[in-house]
Amino acid sequence: MKIGCPKEIKPQEFRVGMTPNAAREAVANGHDVIIETKAGAGAGFEDADYIDAGARIVDTAEEVFATADMIVKVKEPQAVERKMLRESQLLFTYLHLAPDPDQTHDLLASGATCIAYETVTDRNGGLPLLAPMSEVAGKLAPQVGAWTLQKANGGRGVLMGGVPGVNPARVVVIGGGVVGTHAARVAAGMGADVTVLDMSLPRLRYLDDTMRGEFKTSYASKGNTAELVAQADMVIGAVLVPGAAAPKLISRAQLSTMKPGAALVDVAIDQGGCFETSRATTHADPIYEVDGIMHYCVANMPGAVARTSTIALGNATMPFMLALANKGWKQACADDVHLLNGLNVHAGKLTYYAVGEALGIDVVSPQLVVKQAA
Repeated sequence: MKIGCPKEIKPQEFRVGMTPNAAREAVANGHDVIIETKAGAGAGFEDADYIDAGARIVDTAEEVFATADMIVKVKEPQAVERKMLRESQLLFTYLHLAPDPDQTHDLLASGATCIAYETVTDRNGGLPLLAPMSEVAGKLAPQVGAWTLQKANGGRGVLMGGVPGVNPARVVVIGGGVVGTHAARVAAGMGADVTVLDMSLPRLRYLDDTMRGEFKTSYASKGNTAELVAQADMVIGAVLVPGAAAPKLISRAQLSTMKPGAALVDVAIDQGGCFETSRATTHADPIYEVDGIMHYCVANMPGAVARTSTIALGNATMPFMLALANKGWKQACADDVHLLNGLNVHAGKLTYYAVGEALGIDVVSPQLVVKQAA
């Protein structure tokens, strides 16, 4: 198979879809790898690193899309990239279709087969291709939140860990999954007073047992959430419904109950955001203010630490990429129900139910699509 990796063009996206190590593995499995020049530069990988791995460097994204059977990326294809997709081509990347009708309709019109990192599952019910970026985003959230809290950036001017005689910042993390756990641990490590909210009592028990008092836990009822949010200096939104639009957990009306200059960090912004007032921002212009509350809603937070993120993502995606290349998408999905769960679009048909529900589009069973395509 010809595997192509273009340079990411989303603003301030410095990650790359394939590391030189992934390219080397693909070449060792008998595949051709085509990399757009300087695709890895933002993550610290030079063209020479890919050449040493056996890949071929081309000058433009157009050459990559025109040549490759499978396109491997990080972020969802931008409008100009979607126009280059063709029938029977395979796209393997993050998609986040539920809040993005334009992308969804373009992918359906392309005739391509699109497998989304964020909906591939594992035998434990986890999301193995989302987890490494969730870990990165979770660890970043308190860092960027602390920066947002600084007075020069419009925040309350509160230090996360306080000082002797002065209380630390109060941080509320909504969601006790991968993002929330890593966010809470880092915030607690910075000395903040941290509470994690979740609706799963087994998850709260697990966090209590394993974190040994590093942070507090509380049940995410509406009343309890509203009370804690009103007391918080920082709220980190870390709620995920796989493949679906994020639920809105804090309304605009609630902002008036919060401390002026408090910070909202929305890690769910890729899925539409979990605060009513959230809108996607970039690393170049990451924060904005609504009703006196500062919002940090960068849609590709892990791109800020591109080298760490690229290597972590590459480690997770490589086995699936090789299965798709070695077997073809039909056989790979037939053999692995967890990879099949990543199938979102095929030949003009939507195959992921949460996206169809969010966008009002009819959905075809992925199992039926694989059976018909065989």
